[in-house]
Amino acid sequence: MPDTDFPTGEPLSPDLVSPLDFAVAQRDRETLNMVRRAVERRDVLLAFQPVVQTARPDRVAFYEGLIRVLDSTGRIIPAKDFIDAIEPTEIGRRLDCLALEMGLISLAEDPTLRLAVNMSARSIGYPLWMKTLNKGLAIDETAAERLILEITESSAMRVPELVTVFMQDLQARGVSFAIDDFGAGFTSFRYLREFYFDILKIDGQFIRGIAQNPDNQVLTQALLSIARHFDMFTVAESVETAEDAAYLATLGLDCLQGFYCGAPTVMPPWKTHVARASNG
Repeated sequence: MPDTDFPTGEPLSPDLVSPLDFAVAQRDRETLNMVRRAVERRDVLLAFQPVVQTARPDRVAFYEGLIRVLDSTGRIIPAKDFIDAIEPTEIGRRLDCLALEMGLISLAEDPTLRLAVNMSARSIGYPLWMKTLNKGLAIDETAAERLILEITESSAMRVPELVTVFMQDLQARGVSFAIDDFGAGFTSFRYLREFYFDILKIDGQFIRGIAQNPDNQVLTQALLSIARHFDMFTVAESVETAEDAAYLATLGLDCLQGFYCGAPTVMPPWKTHVARASNG
């Protein structure tokens, strides 16, 4: 079978493209095939990153569960290498289901945990995703009020009417919603008003280096004003320095997330304590 160009399926010949383009396309296909096989084997895990209170950085408000996909050797395949390509595909839906399943298991393991799990708006109406959610909520009746579903701004804008109904139904069951990467897309403020997101996460492009960047300071203040108007809890993403954290505190952001506050880890504190206790 001839090589094909993902995702169109059109033949891809090295005679028709530059050697570099051909090599890049071949690498991308190999990566996507690795991801597909990993999802089929369920070779995935969650890494947990803390979201801390701005006023008390030593206190975690909640964690974000970030899906990690492993190759056949157990190494993590960087999400940036595949996430955009699989997002509209069946593999993307199955990856969302696995992330939700593992997130619900984590919530059941620790009754004090509050956890955010990412999903695409494309997974709304996907039968296996809803089946996974209902099964998890049936096992632990407190899980709904401790679960946060994160939907990116760009994803939500694809099917705003569907997202609105979906959110209303699950919020009635106690689930919270966060709009992720806010400011990176082209939100219609009419839809933002109708969504009723509980949490607004400001995209990292406005946060990195904000203490020294007047433009980002103005833009972040504007986004913060929007969040306050709609009574949304605010999180600054990609906080990487003490200087930026201090500046964000002066703006009154509710929470901070980034490597300065804590890197993602597959062994979060609550699991570390259990492991130590069992070894002791």
